[in-house]
Amino acid sequence: MERIEAELFTDGGNNAVVRLPGRRFPGVLVQGDTLAQLRADLAEVQEAIAAGDVDDARESLALVLHDVDGLLERYSGALEEHGLPLPFFNHPR
Repeated sequence: MERIEAELFTDGGNNAVVRLPGRRFPGVLVQGDTLAQLRADLAEVQEAIAAGDVDDARESLALVLHDVDGLLERYSGALEEHGLPLPFFNHPR
């Protein structure tokens, strides 16, 4: 394990926006339990598709997309607050 100093752009909560040394843009630190839940939610979508349950798949996918949109909003807000441009084209929803 290596100890480093990183820049914290948001509070250190569940999805902290952090820039590591040597990186131009920050990233989002996702806690392991949150990552595991995201994976489980996507597996639920996949299972619904495999079962032919399009309505359930659509509903589950909407929930996952909502969660990812929240991450992007937090990330975008943190960069804006610190005067940094986004490292991607911000697509309208």
